[in-house]
Amino acid sequence: MKKWLYDPVRDLDQAPADSSCQFPREPDMIVQGLRSFSALIIRGLLRIYNRFEIVGHENLRTNRSLVIVANHCSHLDTVCLLAALPLSKLHRAFPAAASDYFFQSVPRLWAAEILVNALPFARQARVRQSLALCRALLANPGTILIMFPEGTRSINGEVGEFKSGIGALVAGRDLEVAPCFIDGSFQAWPKGKRFPRPRKLRLIVGRPRAYCDRGTDKNDIGAIAAELRDAVNELRPTNGTR
Repeated sequence: MKKWLYDPVRDLDQAPADSSCQFPREPDMIVQGLRSFSALIIRGLLRIYNRFEIVGHENLRTNRSLVIVANHCSHLDTVCLLAALPLSKLHRAFPAAASDYFFQSVPRLWAAEILVNALPFARQARVRQSLALCRALLANPGTILIMFPEGTRSINGEVGEFKSGIGALVAGRDLEVAPCFIDGSFQAWPKGKRFPRPRKLRLIVGRPRAYCDRGTDKNDIGAIAAELRDAVNELRPTNGTR
């Protein structure tokens, strides 16, 4: 199986902002060290400030490539999902992040690269190219791709419709797909608020599923997207986190 071939000196002549926009990125021991150190701090803050807990942690234990899909209400969602992974897997985990939001200003760009190892994903034009990059990454065993198929943060806490791109990504492919529900992030840090609040956060991880036997036509990928939305919504606690 073809693997990514890294040339650690390829971006020495580039400005930091330019090299950060490239993907896949060149390995950088300093960046990886900062990412691991930041992850420890973030995990501690989540535990203390938001009483963060994980339900179904065993459903993420796999050496195969894995796609994690979840609801999206807050910037806390990504760090909650990353906090459920072993530190050793952080550098193989790639949250898909909107390229028109996170990769346009230098502060957001560096935060996306260093803190979460984000993959720039086009939400409007060049969606197919973004999906092709996701497929190439997932061809390497052990890759973890984190996706929010709603495409944007919810403004009311409800799970919106999933874009068909997630169906196109997993249909007919030998991949595990883990549905997750992040409970409490809307109350803790909704869209439009400047700072997070000390509300309890709970991540519920469902059993992985596969769609290798499904077709790749428009109807099939639409049905897969709808099924994954239902799977995520079914994980929502009856009373919700307070």
